[in-house]
Amino acid sequence: MERQQQIAYQLDLFAEQKGNAIDHFQMSGGVSEGLEEEVLQVTEASKHERALTDDLMQHVCSSDNIRKAYKQVKQNDGSPGVDGQDIRSFGEWYITNGEYLRKHLLTGKYKPDPVKSVEIPKPDGKGKRQLGIPTVRDRVIQQAIYQVLNLLFDGEFSQSSYGFREGRNAHQGLKKSSEYIKGGRGIVVDIDLEKFFDRVNHDRLMHRLSQTVGDKVLLGLIRKYLQSGILTGGLVSQRTEGTPQGSPLSPLLSNIVLDELDKELEKRGHQFCRYADDCNIYVRTQKSGERVMQSIGKFIEERLKLKINREKSKVIPSGETKFLGYRIVKDGILTISPININRLKDKVRKITQRNRGVSLERVISELNCVLRGWLQYFRHSKWRGVLLELDGWIRRKLRCYKLKLCKNVYTIKLFLSRQGINETQAWNVAKSGKGWWRLSKAPPVSIAMNLKWFHNLGLFCLALNYDKLNN
Repeated sequence: MERQQQIAYQLDLFAEQKGNAIDHFQMSGGVSEGLEEEVLQVTEASKHERALTDDLMQHVCSSDNIRKAYKQVKQNDGSPGVDGQDIRSFGEWYITNGEYLRKHLLTGKYKPDPVKSVEIPKPDGKGKRQLGIPTVRDRVIQQAIYQVLNLLFDGEFSQSSYGFREGRNAHQGLKKSSEYIKGGRGIVVDIDLEKFFDRVNHDRLMHRLSQTVGDKVLLGLIRKYLQSGILTGGLVSQRTEGTPQGSPLSPLLSNIVLDELDKELEKRGHQFCRYADDCNIYVRTQKSGERVMQSIGKFIEERLKLKINREKSKVIPSGETKFLGYRIVKDGILTISPININRLKDKVRKITQRNRGVSLERVISELNCVLRGWLQYFRHSKWRGVLLELDGWIRRKLRCYKLKLCKNVYTIKLFLSRQGINETQAWNVAKSGKGWWRLSKAPPVSIAMNLKWFHNLGLFCLALNYDKLNN
């Protein structure tokens, strides 16, 4: 029903322009020469005209749209912004102040709050990434804007764009990349945009939006969001470029910016996959890859006003680089990138820190959440042997944790005896001066905490569930 309402809304906006062509068609009694083309041309033109209206803010602020945006923000959860308001208290606030907020939005008087600056470690461990957390109120408004603009823009985006789009995902991009490599395009032009979200040119982005959106109030509000201040250490600094990572609107705006790159690549006949700012172009030879890197790099920096990271960008055989966490080797086979194996191990190490002092059952429960999500994403990998090794390593980490929980010689001996280990072996292990890691590999310990023991505790097995997912 919701989708039908969205379609009806789109059709209503350009029904008047299209109606003239249909009337002409009906009066003529059928399709005369050239008339069918005229109808198509008018229809296409009216699709463009439907967006060039001055009442898009009415749709953004409609009760149904705001309600849908609120549900989405609530589902995403997230931390409060600079005002400290959480999603529940916003709902209560909106009941009383919703009409006042709507009035300020429609008249262009609304001023967004500054975003709260938060730094998180980058996945590669090198440096930190700055996120901006808007207030819940601004998240709801931005989500409402996104829901209207996405209807206008998403259908025009490239089929080679897979990031932050409904019905499209990373696995589809990986599948297409695999097809390109299997088809003989084994050289990858891997383009890394330096601090992309921090460098988006506001004027170029607003010009691109204004070509499709005619509502000046909506355009003004989007610019306010682009330029809203960042609160860091009690001081608010203004932003002159970039789109704030962490806002609901940012992914769509980034796709609008990079759609110009997609269209240029398509015009030149390149085969490529893009997921957000991660773009790989697939060619047959190293020489052609270097030419593409030079020409596309020039286009990105001179036309899009973005900067390429020359150190990270490279022309390289597919098996020597990664895309969306995978490595794609010869014949298009997907394998897990080593860096993502190390990231998983880092998460396991954090959860199984032996000084945590929580129960083994809780540790396993936390591990299972991480392992399920990780395997769900990397289920297309062909490295089952790696999963077997990871399973063994995880069990050994848990054996260490359990031994440390026992605390002293007697309780270690008691635990091992209860698992069927004879007294002599149990005492030998308990009295050993070896460290926990070495001790975890002792045969009596492995026998006491074997596969069946971990299965009974509910530990998620990567290799076993990999087989289930791929059968």
